[in-house]
Amino acid sequence: MTVMDRVPTRSEVRFLGPPTDLAGLFRATADAQPDAPFLRFGARAWTYAEVASDARALAAAFQDVGVEKGDRIVVLLPNLVETVVTIMAAAELGALIVPINPQSSPRELRFVLRNTEAMIAVIAERVGEVEYLELFESMLPDLPSLQYLATVGEEDLWYDDRIFQFEDLVSAGRGLGFESVDVTTEDALAVLYTAGTSQKQKGVVLSHGNLLAAGWATASALGMSAADSTLCSVPLFNIFGLGATLLPTLVTGGSLILQEQFDAAEALDLIEAHGPTVLHGVPTMFVLMLRELGERPAEVESLRTGIIAGAPVAPELVRAIRRDLVPEVEIAYGLTESSSTVSITQPSDGDDRETSVGRPVAGVDIAILDADEHQLAIGQVGHIAIRGPTVMQGYFRQPATTRAAMTGDGFLRTGDLGNFDSAGFLHIVGRESDVILRGGYGVHPREVEDYLRSHPAVDEAVVVGVPNEVLGELICACVIPVEGALVSPDEIRQHCRPALAEYKLPDIVRFLEEFPHPEEGRSQRAELAHMMRLFDTVAEGEPDPAGRGDN
Repeated sequence: MTVMDRVPTRSEVRFLGPPTDLAGLFRATADAQPDAPFLRFGARAWTYAEVASDARALAAAFQDVGVEKGDRIVVLLPNLVETVVTIMAAAELGALIVPINPQSSPRELRFVLRNTEAMIAVIAERVGEVEYLELFESMLPDLPSLQYLATVGEEDLWYDDRIFQFEDLVSAGRGLGFESVDVTTEDALAVLYTAGTSQKQKGVVLSHGNLLAAGWATASALGMSAADSTLCSVPLFNIFGLGATLLPTLVTGGSLILQEQFDAAEALDLIEAHGPTVLHGVPTMFVLMLRELGERPAEVESLRTGIIAGAPVAPELVRAIRRDLVPEVEIAYGLTESSSTVSITQPSDGDDRETSVGRPVAGVDIAILDADEHQLAIGQVGHIAIRGPTVMQGYFRQPATTRAAMTGDGFLRTGDLGNFDSAGFLHIVGRESDVILRGGYGVHPREVEDYLRSHPAVDEAVVVGVPNEVLGELICACVIPVEGALVSPDEIRQHCRPALAEYKLPDIVRFLEEFPHPEEGRSQRAELAHMMRLFDTVAEGEPDPAGRGDN
């Protein structure tokens, strides 16, 4: 099945500039509303004109040290004003930003820096306990392409001729001329690294046109306008922050309240202080904010809409968010390769608004395919593939991997499994690589996890496969109980029995205090599977037909 109809818009988005390239759009917006608020961080606000001036000055300074169109600029920063200024400066130059999670390991940093041959890196002097200036200085001799560092921080340190303070570069750039660069919709703007299904880092190349199309589609679906302000608690170094948070603000001329890194109590304080109308987050963020609200009241009436995405979400949680925090929060599905949002729910969707990820956004075509790339009928589970203006240009320096990700008629294989219902709503079942093969049947972990999470004593659950000589794999449920709850493995299985086929019921239930936090490049599911395979002796013999899988 293919769905090509766009999500109905609640209000037409009015562009303040021509949506051709990011820098051109931003300049047009700043010219049209120079005094309008754009960014807020801490106690200070920046207008569109102020940010545009800083970005132009930084672009001039970058150009002065030799940055040219097509060069890569690494950005290792939390959600700061400097992050946005750097993105805009790169857009002016036709350079590519390479956002990196500040929590990345040194090994991951080296891989990205070598793979992109980045010429300059804009970094935080430190994040938490990590001294990034010291780390990068130690890596410079091994990275011949990395010629300059621009540091963001409070300390007045000594620098050599390759290391500059960010604010000094901006100041120096104000006195320099800037040679305009011809940038088009098709030119690349960003390389975002993602592990994907292979757990190997791949650089997703997104163009100006990709990101602007995603920004417009997301803003349109949410009915955003220049009057909206968004609390940016999701990180700008990933596609949720860049494509679904910053870009919708830019295409509508709205404003952005930056939270350096998410903290539930601080997020509520920011909502009370500044009255944002839009709030996005992953389910965990909303759970923590709701818990904080339960402990102390907060004025959150300004919030109108937003997106919950990035992980499975239970209907009960969606209802709680709409009741207590964001009245029109919508469930969305997206991925880095699609520049963010692929599908999203709408207020008119009825019950499907709680149990699906909605319909495709404007311009996106979604197909459900079998292994031979034939489209499947309504209700049949298959491979989700997408096509449209938001789909990436390809994987950086990986043409073979890019070709393998595309179908013959131009669809991108997302690596996700799902189906459409009769009303055209998309349902996500799981990942292709997550399928557990038990006794000749394929079991999608997400389906089991959704029922596990609906048990009142279950706080979080991840389902993995463990090897078994008879059935191939057994289903192991890793469960974090709600604090203080008393629950047994058999109670967990009995809870799932009315809803799941017998072969989908957990063979083993393991109760854990917390889940592992693997380094980037290895998924939490893979880490848990490895742990369970190490100490689950039941997996080595025949399965217990009575379902005895003690914790």
